[in-house]
Amino acid sequence: MRAVVQRVSRAKVTVDGEITGEIARGYVVLLGVAEGDAQADVIYMAQKIVGLRIFEDADGKMNLSLADIGGGMLVVSQFTLLGDTRKGRRPSFIAAARPEIADALYRSFIAEVQGQGIPVATGRFQTHMDVELVNDGPVTLLIDSRKDF
Repeated sequence: MRAVVQRVSRAKVTVDGEITGEIARGYVVLLGVAEGDAQADVIYMAQKIVGLRIFEDADGKMNLSLADIGGGMLVVSQFTLLGDTRKGRRPSFIAAARPEIADALYRSFIAEVQGQGIPVATGRFQTHMDVELVNDGPVTLLIDSRKDF
C-alpha cells in the first residue's frame, strides 16, 4: 500500500460538479492499494499516517499530530501510485490490486482512521475526480507499507 500525504490548510474533491468530500486543516491522503496488500497493510498505514507529527507547535517545530490540531483527512483512492514507469513511456499498472480488493482495503483504511477519532472525507472510488488542495508548507510525504522507500 502506498500513500502520498500532504499537509493542507484546506482541500476538497468533486465528482461531476458535486463536492463528495471537503476538509479544512489536515491531510490529503492519496492511497494506492497494491496486489497482495492485506489488513496488516491497512493497519500499518492508518497508524503511521494518523500518528505523524508534521504540524508545527508553538516553537515552530513539526511536533503535533492530526489529533493534536483537531484536523481532518481527505482520502482519495489513487491506483496510479502503483504505476511502473521504468520501461517505455506508458505506465504499467499490473502492481495495483484488482478493483474489488482495492475498494475493500480502501474502505477498511477509512474505517481504521475513523476508529482513531479522525474525521474523514472521501472521494468516490473508481470515478474521475477533481481534487483541489492548498498544500501547507509545502509538506508532502511518501509512505509505503512494504517500506520500499
